[in-house]
Amino acid sequence: MDAQPRTYAKKDFMSDQIIRWCPGCGDYAILSQAQTVFAELGIPRENFAIVSGIGCSSRFPYYINAYGFHTIHGRAFAVATGLKVTRPELSVWVATGDGDALSIGGNHFIHVLRRNVDLQILLFNNRIYGLTKGQFSPTSEVGKKTKSSPMGSVDHPFTPSALALGADASFVARTVDIFTKDQRDVFRAASDHKGTSFVEILQNCNIFNDGAWDQLTDKTIREERCLFLQHGQPMVFAGGKKGIKLNGLRPAVVELGNGLGPDDCLVHDETDPFLGAIVARLDYPEFPVPMGVLFRKERPTYDTLVNDQVAEAKAGGAPSLQKLLNGGETWTVK
Repeated sequence: MDAQPRTYAKKDFMSDQIIRWCPGCGDYAILSQAQTVFAELGIPRENFAIVSGIGCSSRFPYYINAYGFHTIHGRAFAVATGLKVTRPELSVWVATGDGDALSIGGNHFIHVLRRNVDLQILLFNNRIYGLTKGQFSPTSEVGKKTKSSPMGSVDHPFTPSALALGADASFVARTVDIFTKDQRDVFRAASDHKGTSFVEILQNCNIFNDGAWDQLTDKTIREERCLFLQHGQPMVFAGGKKGIKLNGLRPAVVELGNGLGPDDCLVHDETDPFLGAIVARLDYPEFPVPMGVLFRKERPTYDTLVNDQVAEAKAGGAPSLQKLLNGGETWTVK
């Protein structure tokens, strides 16, 4: 008789390590929701692997009771790719930050997305370098005064979701550290997706960039400034009082009423890359900031294609090394 699959609780994914984040850091909330979702997924704990680079977020592998790799700055995507290709049965998650992923790891980031390796990327975006004590990052706003930009940063920031879509990501989503239910929903959707799932998490660094996202997340203004996307549903917000409508090719915020209703608003289709590109560019203060799954579409994964190719090569018989060395463009050095 087959053994019944084991069920897990959140505590099963809580490690015995002392958590060394600053009190009040948004990372605690993200860790808690990840542990909760991992327990619900029905995946054996020994089949989870957490890979990280360098930064506050990259302590993640220590705090989850599963396999983990704490790699070097910006290289988590390369390590995670190798792991997934050689161990395709694993559920591989990458924990990274806006600096780790988009600065030193920027090249690896765009290529893991275009390749569509079947892994989940959680990018903690606090718009600052927190571990190294408060320098501006690739997502810091123009004019940001930090220890490395005392007169204000002149760098134009990345929009991570737009960058991911530009690299042909097959799954792009956004959530916030304190939006616990929405965060869990996004994590589940990311796990269900076959391919690279990119999740941007707007996260607060209460020591070096406190209030980084208060203009969106404060309870008194959240409904006005966040657009919670649902596939197949019109894009309405502010308690149903406002919506997003297309004027030609450009989106616009409209007041609902006086003949305008939800049916007149843009309907979210998470499988449409053109709509995804529009949604990814909606930003405060002109627009509400979209939350949830911005884009999702299945396509072949890199790890599957590589392993299929290896299997095909093996089925054709072992090639002769001597024949390879003596064939084609070879020459003798005297």
